[in-house]
Amino acid sequence: MSFISNHIHFVWSTARREPMIDPAWADRLYAFIGGTLNNERGKLLAAGGVEDHIHVLVSLPATLSLADAASLMKANSSRFIHEEIGAAAFDWQKGYAAFSVSVSVCDAVRAYIAKQREHHRHRSFQEELIEFLEKHQVPYDPRYVFV
Repeated sequence: MSFISNHIHFVWSTARREPMIDPAWADRLYAFIGGTLNNERGKLLAAGGVEDHIHVLVSLPATLSLADAASLMKANSSRFIHEEIGAAAFDWQKGYAAFSVSVSVCDAVRAYIAKQREHHRHRSFQEELIEFLEKHQVPYDPRYVFV
């Protein structure tokens, strides 16, 4: 028997960080991502964002790799936005950021995700992402983070 606690905080933006996520349908998008994860035995713990990016806190089963989860969420949600929302020009950025989260701080991450509008009144997505990369000691080259 295996026992897994695998919580991941994903962050990714729209292509070219264009403001394409309409708050009028954002909750439908998050619910769809949750359903996609459920189909793979994952669980959506929190989702939120603003017009140019989203944050997703998930619990992943042992059978779903981090890379596969990101691909699954992005590809399926993009198709949902094209087909169900009717935003044919919508696209996600090519990459994503993912940070492991201890269960002891999941509530704090949920609260952070819930307050995205408030956070982004004072700082940009770029500033936020650089802060996360540095906090989690993820090596990066600033020339290539936002291409």
